[in-house]
Amino acid sequence: MTRKQERAGITLDEVSKAIIEELQADGRRSYAAIGKVVGLSEAAVRQRVQRLIESGVMQIVAVTDPLQLGFARQAMIGVNVDGPLESVGDALADLEEVDYVVITAGRYDLLVEVVAETDDHLLELISGKIREVEGVVSTETFMYLKLRKQTYSWGVR
Repeated sequence: MTRKQERAGITLDEVSKAIIEELQADGRRSYAAIGKVVGLSEAAVRQRVQRLIESGVMQIVAVTDPLQLGFARQAMIGVNVDGPLESVGDALADLEEVDYVVITAGRYDLLVEVVAETDDHLLELISGKIREVEGVVSTETFMYLKLRKQTYSWGVR
């Protein structure tokens, strides 16, 4: 789901939830194998998955560790904002190096995850792009040293 899409109050039945859980465990699992687990044909699973993707309920992507793919720096940046959080969040989300933006409650108004090729690239990103966005008052950078856990298998409710 993109940041600008609105969810249309989608209600998931137990079969759709089971399909999501199967894909959370293994995003490459075949529709035929999922169908056997949830009691649907391969075609019916394919249609449901397509609807879940189109509605923004889920995405199927390859999750990687940028530090192992040649990117030297990954960081979370706490951002304090003066003015509307949504417009600043949208402007930051438009930056190529940004892969995650969340509006928060607490010390920071926004948390922004970035991936940079070098230390100089990270510096340019922070000083020349993020801090230049209208409404950004201050930032604090938390550089990642090593990824210890990343999971997307929290199930569905």
